Amino acid sequence: MKKQLCLVLAALSVLSCASGRPDVKHDVRADQRIREVESGLVEFRPDAPMAVQDSSAKRLTLADRMELYKIPGVSIAVIDGNSIAWAKGYGVLKAGSTAPVTPQSLFEAASTSKAVTAVMVLHLVQEGKLDLDENVNTYLKSWRVPESDMTKEKKVTLRLLLTHQSGLPATNFPYDDSIGVPTLVQVLKGESPAQNKPAVVEAVPGSQWNYSNLGYVVIQQILEDVCGEPFDRIAQQVVFKPLRMTSSTFVYPLKKALRDKEAMPHDEAGRACEPGMKSNAVAQGGLMTTPSDLARFAIELMRAWQGGSERVLSRETVRLMFSKELDLDPRMFGFPLGEGLGVFLRGEGSDFSFSHPGSNWPGTTSWWTGYPVLGKGVVIMANGVKGDILCLEILPAVASAYGWPASQ
Repeated sequence: MKKQLCLVLAALSVLSCASGRPDVKHDVRADQRIREVESGLVEFRPDAPMAVQDSSAKRLTLADRMELYKIPGVSIAVIDGNSIAWAKGYGVLKAGSTAPVTPQSLFEAASTSKAVTAVMVLHLVQEGKLDLDENVNTYLKSWRVPESDMTKEKKVTLRLLLTHQSGLPATNFPYDDSIGVPTLVQVLKGESPAQNKPAVVEAVPGSQWNYSNLGYVVIQQILEDVCGEPFDRIAQQVVFKPLRMTSSTFVYPLKKALRDKEAMPHDEAGRACEPGMKSNAVAQGGLMTTPSDLARFAIELMRAWQGGSERVLSRETVRLMFSKELDLDPRMFGFPLGEGLGVFLRGEGSDFSFSHPGSNWPGTTSWWTGYPVLGKGVVIMANGVKGDILCLEILPAVASAYGWPASQ
C-alpha cells in the first residue's frame, strides 16, 4: 500500500514540472485539447520526472501506453472553469470483451474514497453532531477504541483519523472466505473471519504519520453509530444526491442496473480478475463511481472554497478541509506535500491543489485533483494494476493542454 501510494503521489511532483505552454489559449476547442492529451504523453521515469519539461521528449499516444501497460480501459474527465470540459472513455471494461468504456462506466475509486468520507465527517461537524477534537469513544456505540498506555495522554480523535495520525496500524483487509465476509466490528477487532490487524493503537496519537486504511474504517463506524444508518445511505444523503452523483455508491456488488457498466480489474499481464470489493469496510476504499461524478465532487469543493456554493460544505468548512494539518517528510516522496483533512495538499496561490490517489487490489487505480483558485482539475480512472504509472503520463498532458501552473 505504501509503495503504491508513493508512486502515485509522485504525480504531484510531475505536475509541479508541467507548466502550461504559452501557445495554448482558453478558447481552444475541446476536441483539439482532447487530441493534445491523447497524443501528448511523455514516458514517466521515476529517476527523472523533470523529463516532462523537455520539449524534445518524444510524445506518445494514450492508446500505445495503454497497450504497453496492459490496461484495457481508461476513463478521463477534465475540469475547466468550474465545469466538466469533457469526459471520455477509452478501451474496454474487460479484456477479451467488446463492451466499451464510456463516461458512464463505473470504476473503483479506491483510496480516493477517503475524500468523500472526509466530507461526510465535516458535514456532520458543520451541523454540530461531531467534533474533530473529541475522543472518538464518545461517539462509538458498536465498538470502542481499546484503551492502553498509548492512549493515556492523548486520545484518538476524528482530526487524527482523517490525517493518519491516530496511531492505528497500516493494514489491508484479508479474510477467510470459507467462513464468510466479516462484519464491520469483526474487522475492527481483527476477529475471524477477518484476518487484518485489529484497530489497536500502536503509537501515541498525534506522534507520527502512518497511512492507515483502518483509521477510516473507525470513521465509518463512528458515522454509522452517530447517524443510525448504513454508510452508503449517509453518503447518498450528504454527498451524492445534493451533487447529482447518480453513478456513485458504496454498495457492492453493484445493483443489477449498474453491473453492465462495471470496469473489471486487471493484473500486470492484463488478465481480468474478480474485484476485491467484498467487504463491509468501505469508507477507506469502497466507492464505485465515474470520473464525471468525481469531477462534480471536486467542482463543488472548489466552488465552496471560492464562496460560490454551500450545497455540502460552507466556505469556512471546506477551507478547514484544505488547511494543512501537517507537512509530510519530503524524503518520503521526494518533494514537499501537506496533509489536509482527507486530502493531500500542494503549492500556494494559483498553484495550490488538492488531490487523492487510489489503488485497489487486484488492479484498479484512480486519480482526483483540483486547483481551487483556477477552477481546473482532472479525474483519471483505469482498470489495470499499472494504471498509476499511466496516470503519471496522462496528468502532464492534461496540464500542458489546459495551461495549469507550475508549482514554485
